[in-house]
Amino acid sequence: MLELHNALKAALDGEVLWQEPMEKHTTFKIGGPSDIFVLPKSIEDLQKVLQLIGETQSRTGVTVPLMVIGAGSNLLVSDKGIRGVVVKIDKSFSNISIEGTTVTCGAGAALSDVSKTAGSAGLSGLEFAVGIPGNVGGALVMNAGAYGGEIKDVISTAKAMDMEGNIIQLTKQDLHLDYRHSVFMEKRLIALEATFSLERGDREEIARKMEDLTERRTSKQPVDMPCAGSVFKRPPDNFVGPLVEKAGLKGYRIGGAEVSTKHAGFIVNVGGATCQDVLDLIKFIQATIKEKFDVVLEPEVRVVGEL
Repeated sequence: MLELHNALKAALDGEVLWQEPMEKHTTFKIGGPSDIFVLPKSIEDLQKVLQLIGETQSRTGVTVPLMVIGAGSNLLVSDKGIRGVVVKIDKSFSNISIEGTTVTCGAGAALSDVSKTAGSAGLSGLEFAVGIPGNVGGALVMNAGAYGGEIKDVISTAKAMDMEGNIIQLTKQDLHLDYRHSVFMEKRLIALEATFSLERGDREEIARKMEDLTERRTSKQPVDMPCAGSVFKRPPDNFVGPLVEKAGLKGYRIGGAEVSTKHAGFIVNVGGATCQDVLDLIKFIQATIKEKFDVVLEPEVRVVGEL
């Protein structure tokens, strides 16, 4: 692994780090080290990563795991960390441009920045995304949504890279967007860019809507604490927060992981929480809700790394 690290360091313009703590790259502030951590500066850097991983695997016969992350807003990383290579798509892929009613942005752009940029240009449709943490790539992968809106409502096309380094253009139909699902979960593709088709709107009205949604989010959700957003997917004909609250679990704590006292659908890191603390709390919540209400809660947060 060290040999691959050195090869990547020599070949790339971006940063290549060894044994980088993943707690620095997730909104949960949890996670052990990744063997190799890459911050590519360009598409060419990404292609070189894939090329060098392929060459290493061919030469050694050993599979090198690859994980691509964005802002880390929906990730729970193992305390043992992540083996192989982690690539973070961030500010080097954060371009935002507007042409008419079309907004094109890199996968590393913060979704909230794209929403605000569109609103400032008098374009409506992305107001729902103003408070969603994370970047465009992650939002595309998860078909992120809030307050009645989803990425699938406004996406037009996307650009991705396959594991051979080929650039692929994807139509809206190609993306297979559904509730917290996309083609990126079906195939090994790296999100590079998204194009949104919006509508003309009144700037002041758009701004008011964004302010309202921001106020609703900050007043009801633990945005000031380390967490990974909603822990569970919404069960059919129900809501997670009220169920967990009815079960008396608001404020319930295991280690440094706590069911948020602000919104019971969130688990927060109150200080020093481990991945195992969160996993134990998730299992306890699931068992309690199943026993009390016969409702199965399915995790929305992605658990990754060596368990």
